[in-house]
Amino acid sequence: ALPEKKMIFKGLPVNKEDMNKLMLTPLIRYPLPGGSALITFEEAKVAQRIIARREHMVELSCGELEEQDQCRVRVQAVPMEILLPSALEIRLTQSSRSILVSDLPILDISKEALLDKLELFFSKTKNGGSEVESREFLEDSDQVVLTFTRDGVAEQLIEKGHIQLPIGKGKYRVKISPCMSGDISNLQLQPSRCPRTVLLLGIPDVLSEESMRDALEIHFQKGSRGGGEVDALVYVPAGRTGVAVFVEDTG
Repeated sequence: ALPEKKMIFKGLPVNKEDMNKLMLTPLIRYPLPGGSALITFEEAKVAQRIIARREHMVELSCGELEEQDQCRVRVQAVPMEILLPSALEIRLTQSSRSILVSDLPILDISKEALLDKLELFFSKTKNGGSEVESREFLEDSDQVVLTFTRDGVAEQLIEKGHIQLPIGKGKYRVKISPCMSGDISNLQLQPSRCPRTVLLLGIPDVLSEESMRDALEIHFQKGSRGGGEVDALVYVPAGRTGVAVFVEDTG
């Protein structure tokens, strides 16, 4: 449900064909295998240098080992490519039996108790309601979806727009909106390369997780080895798996 606010529009009208477009903010979850690391540099040109060399010999702090060859590991540097949506179409439908209740008061009661109050109120015909089939809080919001057993009830409540909800000794004005659901009818993806991030593969499990992470960062931030300032580094030891989350680069 959108918040109500009085506004004055002084801008220019947009083209009619642009009115149904969506702005997408990517949030990509990518599985990482064991024995790998993701390293993000502050500058894209550093990442490209690392990828161009392909193989890198990373020196380790091996304690008592004396032979220098035993204190190095060979890792592979490859581009980090992910799939991003290039086109998305969503088909919206309005539920004939559900309503969205928002602007709920902040009270010193549990969510379950508040759901009971809502069900009790909206199940009465004198309040314009009917028998409630289900009720649930929407995830990450303070809005509730109520579903009735009969058609037509939701439409009459939506026409009211607002209703006074009595709870305890107080009355609170809550907003009633249509309950919309969306289905993806068309999704097209295209490969995209992360300009500042490099995927390192083939890392053996010879050091502790923290020590290996430090060794990788020390190696790849040295300019003499083609590296540069490291912005972030994630290491997944062999035998384990991880998930990397990619967001839009605003830098």
